[in-house]
Amino acid sequence: MSTFASPLRAACRIRHKYLLMKRRRVSTEQREPGDGERPGVKGQECQGRGVRNRGKPPEHFTFDKVPPVRATRKRRSHKKRRVLYPNDSRKYLPEEKKSKAKHCLFLLSVIVFFQIYNAIENLDDNVLKYDLAGLEKTLKREVFGQAVAIDRVMDLLNDYLSTHSHNKPLVLSVNGPIGVGKSLLGRLLAKHFRSVLGDELVYQYYVLHHCPTDDNVTSCQQELQVVISEIVSRAEDEEKIPMLIFDEVELMQPALLDFLHNFLQPNQTNEFLNAVYILVSNHGQAEITKFVLHNASSGMTQQPAKSEELLFTVRSSLVHIHPLWNHADIVPFTLLQRHHILECFLEKMMAEGFYPDSAHLDKLAGELNYYSVGEHQFSVHGCKHVDSKMNLLH
Repeated sequence: MSTFASPLRAACRIRHKYLLMKRRRVSTEQREPGDGERPGVKGQECQGRGVRNRGKPPEHFTFDKVPPVRATRKRRSHKKRRVLYPNDSRKYLPEEKKSKAKHCLFLLSVIVFFQIYNAIENLDDNVLKYDLAGLEKTLKREVFGQAVAIDRVMDLLNDYLSTHSHNKPLVLSVNGPIGVGKSLLGRLLAKHFRSVLGDELVYQYYVLHHCPTDDNVTSCQQELQVVISEIVSRAEDEEKIPMLIFDEVELMQPALLDFLHNFLQPNQTNEFLNAVYILVSNHGQAEITKFVLHNASSGMTQQPAKSEELLFTVRSSLVHIHPLWNHADIVPFTLLQRHHILECFLEKMMAEGFYPDSAHLDKLAGELNYYSVGEHQFSVHGCKHVDSKMNLLH
């Protein structure tokens, strides 16, 4: 009996200790604050115990597994924060600060607008000062068969005379066969600009009259130097653009061409840059005649002067004569047709007081020489011999 009593007492002591530890554990769990879980839910109790006991060692060993705890992010509140005002004050919206930059930008825009407006007005005033509209009407009424050339001259003059500040002078080279109206154009330009600028700012230079021989080229250069300097200086003082017309340039000596070339350069003083030079010559007449006759059957008889090919051909021949024409705008005058010759006779007869009989006009026009290409007839000498034919009627 004593053999079994000793192990039985040991077993009772172990059981008593186990119950005591179990009772102590239950009483500890009941004393934990915030224990709001429902009883009987084992998973939730284990999760609560795992969270509460994290970071400290367990008081006694258990076989329960601690579940992993998910890290929860704290949600940000999207509620609009209310602005709290004192109870004894009125609620006002914050004052909007006026930006000074807006006023400066508006002022700058107004200034730029008025500058552009004044610039446009000044351009119009400059063009009106020279009465270019009246000049165009006169040229189209007096010069026959050169409508395209006149349009080109007027476009170049309008662009150049619209302002008083330039980086180079305007050089117009009027080229073509004899009797097509080149010298007439020069005389009409001189007459018109004398009426709007005055005689002092318009100069006509005829080579055979001013410098007929090679012996006095030096004196011609000196005289031309004085005249051009005085004209451009006077024009600069009056804020006007002078016009200098050189006729019969094909007869000008090479030394005089070199001298004139110096005035057409862009690297000069300001008064020499604000000037219009008209160079009238027969240079390039062979190229113009050949081009017109060659293209007479292709529908270019009305407006051959618009052809870029013709301008290139004429410029190439002129530059070969002298580099002066590198600075010039070429204005080709083309051959006149038979109906243009009739207009020349009609105007001359009315100016002389003769009755303009159609049969008489056809008879006079038939006495001139023509190039015949198909049904087209081009006058060889233009209207040059109209005056001589009219003199036979007296």
